[in-house]
Amino acid sequence: MKLSQYFLFFSVLLIAACNLATPTSPGILSKGHSNLEGTENCTKCHLLGKWVSDDKCLDCHSEIKTLVDNKKGYHSSEEVTSEKCAKCHNEHHGINFEIVHFDTLKFDHKLAGYKLEGKHKELSCKKCHKSEFIQPDSLKLKAGTFLGLTEECLTCHDDYHQKTLSKNCIKCHNFEDFKPAKFFNHNKTKYPLKGKHEKVDCIKCHSKESKNGSDFQNFTGIKFQNCTDCHEDKHKAKFGNDCAKCHTVNSFLEISNLNTFNHNLTGYILEGQHKKVSCAKCHKQKFTIAFPHTNCNDCHTDFHKGELQRNGKSPDCKECHTVNNFKTPQYTIDQHNLSNFPLKGSHVATACISCHKKSGTWSFRKIGIKCVDCHKDIHKTFISPKYYPDQNCESCHSSVKWTNISFNHSKTDFDLNGAHKQKTCRDCHYKTTNGNETQIFSNLGKNCVSCHTDIHEKQFDVNGISDCSKCHGNNNWKAEKFDHNNSKFKLDGKHINVACNKCHNTIVKNNKQVVQYKINKLQCIDCHK
Repeated sequence: MKLSQYFLFFSVLLIAACNLATPTSPGILSKGHSNLEGTENCTKCHLLGKWVSDDKCLDCHSEIKTLVDNKKGYHSSEEVTSEKCAKCHNEHHGINFEIVHFDTLKFDHKLAGYKLEGKHKELSCKKCHKSEFIQPDSLKLKAGTFLGLTEECLTCHDDYHQKTLSKNCIKCHNFEDFKPAKFFNHNKTKYPLKGKHEKVDCIKCHSKESKNGSDFQNFTGIKFQNCTDCHEDKHKAKFGNDCAKCHTVNSFLEISNLNTFNHNLTGYILEGQHKKVSCAKCHKQKFTIAFPHTNCNDCHTDFHKGELQRNGKSPDCKECHTVNNFKTPQYTIDQHNLSNFPLKGSHVATACISCHKKSGTWSFRKIGIKCVDCHKDIHKTFISPKYYPDQNCESCHSSVKWTNISFNHSKTDFDLNGAHKQKTCRDCHYKTTNGNETQIFSNLGKNCVSCHTDIHEKQFDVNGISDCSKCHGNNNWKAEKFDHNNSKFKLDGKHINVACNKCHNTIVKNNKQVVQYKINKLQCIDCHK
């Protein structure tokens, strides 16, 4: 074989080897990616020697990246975010392969961030996802795209209100029917509907017309500051144009207040609560028919049912009450003090109802003037009537304060001296046993041990009675009266300086520690060896 032939043969082998090393496409790209056909474009989607890069997908499909970055749209749903782009949008299956393919009948539109409700659920996808509704214009070039729609109603629907109301239609309308506007609440507008206005048909105030070649109903710019903006002034401006001063929205014949009418011209000035009374309460017939009105009971029933009559005639209410408030009488304490029961002490601060409405009915006559007519005699059967004749509590107590007690104890057979004067009545005359409190007055003994504990355990009893006063006074418990020299053992010599407890030891008696004073040790040998 000639050299030239060898050279040709190896050249062919080399070319064949080079062709075997060059990558080849696994298949034809779909129509949308056909511009990327050719091995020189592989790395525009693929990482070298690796799978398709999601980042490179999103570099091209920037409209999807914008939605994902803002966590909007179907590609931001949980169903998609964890998946690779190529799982749904696979390539190299031929130019007519549908790289965007899903079952529109089974697609859950809520995953796209917009739940279909009402009539929207009945529409086919193409009713909304069409070119004229898509923004921006660059997306319109993408055939069959589902992107480019906003959630605003006016993206698909005509603006019936022609920019006179909010673009947010669902503030008033629902997804079932455009009419009526079920969510619209007239009371949230600057003119809440009240009274008869609630029953007026909308068209009465909101007229329809043709505007810009379309039907239009006017909902803005309607005057409503004055009633006369809509209604004829029956009074021909005689009383001004503010009808609400006299009339109400419930009925033109219903008078709301008297601010526009000068009642003083009638000779009866309206004051206090009378200003709030409706005309019909007094004017049972026509307003022009006069009726008696000199005295309160010309209109009002005698609340006291004749109880306060003098010489067969009830006094006029204004002697105690005012037209401002019947329940708060103007009957003064000075006036009460002219009665047969002058108010003193705590009675001055006592509410009228406490004495004059004991049984649910007001009463001002024959309700009693004694303490026990209102107050319970808690000492009855405990204290002899001679100490508070006729159950007059003021024999001891003060009307200023129940606990202020002034009683001359020397009237009893137990005069108070020393520390006894500092004690309250309750300290001696009330005893509590097992949680029950008992009064003891007439049966309280005069012996010290009736109140005080005998700490000597009857060592000094004489005929069963301990006379503490032989040693102790009333000022304190110190044995101020005791003189050892008057005992059976006179102290002299060294004995004078001996401490008491050297001779008088503490013993246990009746389970109590007691100092033994009667030791019967009178001889020297009893103590000394």
